[in-house]
Amino acid sequence: MEGDFIKINDWLRPFSWLYGLGVNIRNMLFEVGLLKSRSFDVPIISVGNITVGGTGKTPHVEYLIELLRHKFNVAVLSRGYKRKSRGFIIADNNTKVDAIGDEPYQMKTKFPQVTIAVDKDRCHGIEQLTDNSIAKDIDVILLDDAFQHRYVKPGVNILLVDYHRLIIYDTLLPAGRLREPLSGKNRADIVIITKCPETLKPMDYRVITKAMNLYPYQQLYFTCIDYKNLAPIYCGEERPLDSIANENVLLLTGIASPEQMKMDIEPHCKSFTTMTFGDHHDFNAKDIEQINSTFAEMPSPKIIITTEKDSTRIFGHEGLSEEVRHNMYALPIRVKFMLEQEDSFNENIIGYVRKNSRNSILAKAKDDNKPKNSNNTGNRLRTISFRNN
Repeated sequence: MEGDFIKINDWLRPFSWLYGLGVNIRNMLFEVGLLKSRSFDVPIISVGNITVGGTGKTPHVEYLIELLRHKFNVAVLSRGYKRKSRGFIIADNNTKVDAIGDEPYQMKTKFPQVTIAVDKDRCHGIEQLTDNSIAKDIDVILLDDAFQHRYVKPGVNILLVDYHRLIIYDTLLPAGRLREPLSGKNRADIVIITKCPETLKPMDYRVITKAMNLYPYQQLYFTCIDYKNLAPIYCGEERPLDSIANENVLLLTGIASPEQMKMDIEPHCKSFTTMTFGDHHDFNAKDIEQINSTFAEMPSPKIIITTEKDSTRIFGHEGLSEEVRHNMYALPIRVKFMLEQEDSFNENIIGYVRKNSRNSILAKAKDDNKPKNSNNTGNRLRTISFRNN
């Protein structure tokens, strides 16, 4: 059921109050203008959350890439969490995972023609991406995990909420997993309830919709996980997930919320063993030895399944046994919209980008510069707002 993965540590609530005080002061400084949010003359779509842990940001960003890349020149800007580099970097086909982080590396691998960049300073990163001497003719920028990065004012702010960790039942860090108070959701233009069971009933949708208590300008969508064929990391051919019915599975994860993946894979296999590491875990020699020994002790037939993100960090590690290499697969996922909402979402996103493209803005500015009366103010920078579309 919704919110079933939430755990509240009541004894930490006093610390949550102190944490919330600091977050509220920061948000207030942005609201009154003492801290500034910048707008840019390029369509910017932010995808993020207000919780610690995975809500499905990467597959939703990849969905947007796939939706837009055939019509527009798309760039993705990420912080590059846990990368071993600094400053602004645009990835190329030779960029290593430790230079940009696992999630940007995964996106560059899947979409080599798309501009993938990292920069902790998002404003600086956007400035670089809109400089044609650095990145040529970018039509739209996707900000990965930037809901709390309020120095940028996106045209579309997408908030992801895990069905199993609904923010309406959670509380602030450290007692809960909220990065900011529930009122932070009011900044979102689009809210997506992610990782929904495909068995949700009409009443379930109505209950969640009412409980989220969104404003009229906010749009609510529901998505679930759509698993693709198992992809070999080292050798072999793709396999459908239902081909492992007679096999013993070792599920290897280093992600924030592996519970949904466990629930979805276990019914497909004969037996189930898990090796769980922290989010963005950097596998070392000891971990590799543990993977080898755990897999060697499992009865045959057997298979190792990991996530795409984990596969970027484990691939190329020395020390993996031949048995592990020949039986290790990544399980790709994509998001699927429920309630036949996909067309509505796609039209809103494409319409926003098309209306606010740099060419459209320049054409409108040129038209505004034509003398119409003595009060003509000429070309001025306009704030792009999805709420006005």
